[in-house]
Amino acid sequence: MRDHPTAVMMFAAGFGTRMKDLTKDQPKPMIKVAGKALVDHALDLTHGTGRVVANLHYKPQKLQYHLEVQGVETLIETPDILDTGGGLRNALPLLGDGPVFTMNTDAIWAGPNPLHLLRDAWNPATMDALLVCVPTAQAVGHAGLGDFTLAEDGRLSRGPGVVYGGIQIIKTDLLHDIEEPAFSLNLLWDMMQSNGRLCGLRYPGNWCDVGHPGGIALAEEMLEQHHV
Repeated sequence: MRDHPTAVMMFAAGFGTRMKDLTKDQPKPMIKVAGKALVDHALDLTHGTGRVVANLHYKPQKLQYHLEVQGVETLIETPDILDTGGGLRNALPLLGDGPVFTMNTDAIWAGPNPLHLLRDAWNPATMDALLVCVPTAQAVGHAGLGDFTLAEDGRLSRGPGVVYGGIQIIKTDLLHDIEEPAFSLNLLWDMMQSNGRLCGLRYPGNWCDVGHPGGIALAEEMLEQHHV
């Protein structure tokens, strides 16, 4: 089994219900921010990181064509959506058996490439997962207290402090211990945390979740300020 990731799993299957009318005729990853589809902002980060695989479910045809002409391998989850954990496990024949990058496709980053930061910080001897974590003050438009507490030694526990930015490196062997067909990666994180092997990397730039319509303008403003 290889120690370092050579593939990226892009999560692009969700219904995008918080986007309301914007996802009536298209999946959320096709929504444009600053003139470019959300999924293309994500794809820009993946250059040089290996093969890219995406899972699709809601209104998949347009997105499937859009991705495949760019060299992305796609899997349509049918009849049911599998959530992040089930979707990752379903894609393992394409991803291989080593650790992989996973990334959500509804966030915009302003700062260093988070995939490169993860790759440089990854230590498979002490980590089962390494999550990019954004301090709440740098999470544009985010009103919560955060998803995790990041300790000085880099270990994560549930609690306030930092927001999970939707990009990580994760080992996949524990996926085979879960019986349900559809499940969240939160199950794996809890198992890894109990073993002291769930780790976080503090992101030095800004980040914006584009999971709701108001996030589009916030992300565009953030990008504009970043490029000034």
